[in-house]
Amino acid sequence: MTEEKQVCRWAEETARKICGKMAWVRERNAEKLPYLAVRGSYDDRRREKTGPGNRGPEWWTNGFWAGLLWQMYHETGEACYAETARRTEIWLDECFQEYYGLHHDVGFMWLPSAVADYRLTGDKEARRRGMHAASLLAARFNPVGRFLRAWNENEMKNSSGVAIIDCMMNIPLLYWAAKESGDVRFLHIATQHADTVMRHFVRPDGSVEHIVEFDPVTGEKLRTYKGQGYAEGSSWTRGQAWALYGFVLSYLHTGKTEYRDTAKRIAHYFMANIPESGLIPVDFRQPPDPVREDSSAACIAACGLLELARCVPETEQAAYSRAAAGLLKTLAEKRADFSRAGEELIQKCAGAYDCREEEKECSLIYGDYFFTEAVFKLKGGGFLLW
Repeated sequence: MTEEKQVCRWAEETARKICGKMAWVRERNAEKLPYLAVRGSYDDRRREKTGPGNRGPEWWTNGFWAGLLWQMYHETGEACYAETARRTEIWLDECFQEYYGLHHDVGFMWLPSAVADYRLTGDKEARRRGMHAASLLAARFNPVGRFLRAWNENEMKNSSGVAIIDCMMNIPLLYWAAKESGDVRFLHIATQHADTVMRHFVRPDGSVEHIVEFDPVTGEKLRTYKGQGYAEGSSWTRGQAWALYGFVLSYLHTGKTEYRDTAKRIAHYFMANIPESGLIPVDFRQPPDPVREDSSAACIAACGLLELARCVPETEQAAYSRAAAGLLKTLAEKRADFSRAGEELIQKCAGAYDCREEEKECSLIYGDYFFTEAVFKLKGGGFLLW
């Protein structure tokens, strides 16, 4: 049996395990917007109060539960997944009404929910929600600095010039809106932001900054911040993964080879720094003690590497697909729970290097989402909702 067939067979078996678990996890969480698993049960952001912390319905991860359900619907064809996912769109309508808690992460909120719904079912209400979210994201564009503002004043003071690497995964909402509406302004905003990130976030060695501050009046780059990594100038692994996957997606949407080349540079840096254990730390430049992992970074990077393998010449494909398969196999063996002991799939994720205790070595909904997307993709199926 060839290596490719062995990997595909492994992915098929792992996909069956995911489907077996999700059948009962969906039922137990059908009235929730899960984010963080506590003692084996997911919390519910839908029922938490909104406010400056944005930990209620406006919380940035609230699209990933729907995304996971839409992946399951695409995989199984079972209507219960679509029905549960669509409820979340109705709950998220409250965020449009409140408005003030919304920021750059509207892509994370409405791409995996409403836009995924529209792409799979053609639902017109889902399309309306997606276009609404895209318009909000486009309105955050600074035309002088050519970047999308990250946060609002109630989240970070003097934030009008702040941009973050995460937004590379939000701009696919603008690419979709441009194609869907025919309005090229969405495309221009997305590509100009990607160009700015390419120039000011990606370092020569392929590592990336998390936060960059620009002068909002002149567009001049002022400084960088450590963000969720270990220190300023370090290498936050989830940020590396956002950049890797984000530039691959920008290449897929535009065909601009410089985006693909940038994704390759980031990928090579990521692959060169994978520890012998295959378990990804929170930051590639963190001290060895204490050991802090972020399995979600491995899941996201695996998705990006698999998509990158499809964008390069055949002679280059194996390096990326093998690295992705290696990350996923390590996760499945050491960090995945396919049993009924807990609702989560992937363990030992982290919100940041310095984060609240409950977000250290925990299970986060986007870890489960990207693991599922990557496994389905590896076996030859999957749904690219970005």
